[in-house]
Amino acid sequence: MNPSNTSNPLNPSTAGARFSVLDRSRIREGRPPGEALRDTVRLAREVEALGYHRFWVAEHHGVPGVAGSAPTVLAAAVAGATARIRVGTGGVMLPNHRPLVVAEQFGVLESLFPGRIDMGLGRSVGFTDGVRRALGRDKEDAEDFAAQIEELLGWFRGTSPTGVHARPAEGLGVPPFVLAMGEGADVAARLGLPLVIGDLRGRDRMRRGIDRYRDAFRPSSWAPQPYVVVSGTVAVAPTPEAARRLLVPEAWSMAYSRTHGTFPPLPPAEEVERRTMTDKERGLFESGLTGHIAGTPEQVAGELETLLKETEADEVLVTTSTHDRKALLDSYRLLAAVVR
Repeated sequence: MNPSNTSNPLNPSTAGARFSVLDRSRIREGRPPGEALRDTVRLAREVEALGYHRFWVAEHHGVPGVAGSAPTVLAAAVAGATARIRVGTGGVMLPNHRPLVVAEQFGVLESLFPGRIDMGLGRSVGFTDGVRRALGRDKEDAEDFAAQIEELLGWFRGTSPTGVHARPAEGLGVPPFVLAMGEGADVAARLGLPLVIGDLRGRDRMRRGIDRYRDAFRPSSWAPQPYVVVSGTVAVAPTPEAARRLLVPEAWSMAYSRTHGTFPPLPPAEEVERRTMTDKERGLFESGLTGHIAGTPEQVAGELETLLKETEADEVLVTTSTHDRKALLDSYRLLAAVVR
């Protein structure tokens, strides 16, 4: 979505930003994981019709509340169900995989859906020690992130010293993005790659990462100048109370994960409001409701204008999750109207 017409309520100086969607295939309480994946594909079709620029899917392993464990497989399903929207990953966690295999997977995607595939790359190595052991990885593997990206991009260029060629990736131009905070921003700058940075609840830290990225950016064949995507939750509803309610299931699940060590499926908002919480859970839950962009269309327009002025971002990647799928789609529809 490139909101450039005169009806856009955003300030003209910031209205050129693109708006995209990352869906994490969140499982809903009482619903099977497969339904979450089908919901993701249905949502992609809806947001394509609304004019969003990209639709990305995520990678999580061993998480009870997330069905998206194979992002390139899910991206293929999304691309097959859509016609125009760019499709990619937010992201493939590169330390979990051999770069050759990742190159081959994206080479297949780009060959099937030419000109529509993005390669978002992250450096996470798993949510728990058990997941990392199951993947055959540990935290130290993330320290080689820059080298892993360089190896991956080498497979597309055909420069691997092994003499092996990645088929059908070699010679294709699948745009790479680095998902990052902190050191990841430095990696993106050094390699000359677009940066995806969040979240909106830590604005000062986010701005520092963006400034560091722009200051250190080295132009490359992938990106001649810095490209910044800011990522976070945006919830739009007819009233502030309804927008806040969209945030309730995710805030509760996050609070539960911080106190129990596992990220559960999303419960309905009304059930959360009836639950008894410990003081610690209540504090984490209330904290999880703050810092996002949420409110009426007019309120969200103002907050987005401020965000884009502060960051000078080229794109906003919206990552909203909630139990009520109709309310979620209504939020994306209202947001499209705000920025169109």
